[in-house]
Amino acid sequence: MPPRPLEIGPAGHVAAQAIERIRMARGYSQRQLAARVTALGRPMTFTALSRIERAVRRCDIDDLVAIAAALGPQALLADTRAPSEVAGVGER
Repeated sequence: MPPRPLEIGPAGHVAAQAIERIRMARGYSQRQLAARVTALGRPMTFTALSRIERAVRRCDIDDLVAIAAALGPQALLADTRAPSEVAGVGER
């Protein structure tokens, strides 16, 4: 039996939304942010970043740490809303 893909949970949706929101606020395109993440040692294509932002692809901890470093570590941690407080979470 092939492995079953893991569903993206509420925290994953919040992280995806935060990554996109902060990336846009910083004025980075997906290509630019993916290049910054890659330069930090975590190879990432803009397609992978797009899939993370759309919650099509799970963002593992290594991706999240590298993205946070590229955006500014405090940026992702500043969004303290609970997943249940974010409109549309889990409705994709």
